[in-house]
Amino acid sequence: MMKVKPVTLITAAISVAFAVAGCKDPAPSAAPASPPSVPVAEVLVRPVTPFVELTGSLTAVKRVELRPRVAGYLQDVSVPEGHFVEKGSRLFLIDPRPFEAALNAAKARLREAEAAAALAQAEYARDERLFAQKVVAQARLDTAAATLKAGKAQVDAAKAALDAAQLDLSFTRVTAPISGRVGQTLVTEGNYVASGVTALTTIVSLDPLHVYFDVDERTYLQSLAAGRADAARQGAKVRVALITDKTYSRTGRVDFLSNTVDRGTGTLRVRAIVGNPDGRLTPGLFAKVKLEIGAPQASVLISDQSIGSDQGRRYVLVVGKDNKTQYRPVEIGPMVEGMRVIEQGLQPGERIVVKGLVRPGMQVTPQSAAIDGTPITASQTPGAAQ
Repeated sequence: MMKVKPVTLITAAISVAFAVAGCKDPAPSAAPASPPSVPVAEVLVRPVTPFVELTGSLTAVKRVELRPRVAGYLQDVSVPEGHFVEKGSRLFLIDPRPFEAALNAAKARLREAEAAAALAQAEYARDERLFAQKVVAQARLDTAAATLKAGKAQVDAAKAALDAAQLDLSFTRVTAPISGRVGQTLVTEGNYVASGVTALTTIVSLDPLHVYFDVDERTYLQSLAAGRADAARQGAKVRVALITDKTYSRTGRVDFLSNTVDRGTGTLRVRAIVGNPDGRLTPGLFAKVKLEIGAPQASVLISDQSIGSDQGRRYVLVVGKDNKTQYRPVEIGPMVEGMRVIEQGLQPGERIVVKGLVRPGMQVTPQSAAIDGTPITASQTPGAAQ
């Protein structure tokens, strides 16, 4: 029996394997992937008024530190601490009894002076008749005339004293001199208060409010100097918001400019007046201020989510006519109504990638969207979406 070498068997097995593999059909080639769909929008072009953003502080237009006008012991305290009070509301009551007694005494002195004046008038009339009949001398008539004048002066003094006593009595009712929010009560009932010395509480007005901020010399020359030169010109327009506000919903006007520039900081103190009808603004709060510094200009606006960052540089991806993305460096400006102003790098009519994982030079399938990324329905047009 003939023996078969192992090498021959291995060679035959490999040949069979190649033969079987050669009988199979070749694998079909993979179909090319379609370009990814990404939201694409045309940039917005709207008139935007140039402005600068500043930080200011709110202060009350009127602020009163309430002090008594007469001395005495506090009989009643009715201060609604931290709440709004109307002008004329009674907040404190000083014991009125000593002042009522003084008023009664003043009334009595007035009646006494009026009686003395009436007697002097009668004596003068009698001496005048007697002098005409040559019964009394001129000296007696002169004395009667002087006594009459002194009596009338006493009446006037008594009336003034009565008015003062009535004022003192009215001052025992300490009322709010302005409408506004009242502060903490500094003195409780039973304490003695000195006239014009003891602080009782404070009141600040709420509507409108002042906002103070500082501007540099360039901003002053651009937007405020012309208004100062023309006294009839209305103050520059400002928008005010709280630190937590996302939009500048309150408007105001500049109503005061400092008369000098601070040489140390190179800034000028500016004040604007702003309405506070809802009472949400409070004196002492910090505020964001937008100061207009020119006429409206057509500006390109896009969403912040469309802007990328590359080693500190800002860029967007522009979609060309061939639907390929292009890297475009941009210079960004301020936010306006939730949109970012693009100062350089984009032109009106250009389309950009709103959002998505896309690289420069990549072929894409544009999907119409609003500039903020909201998809456009079939019933909308790109123009209407903007």
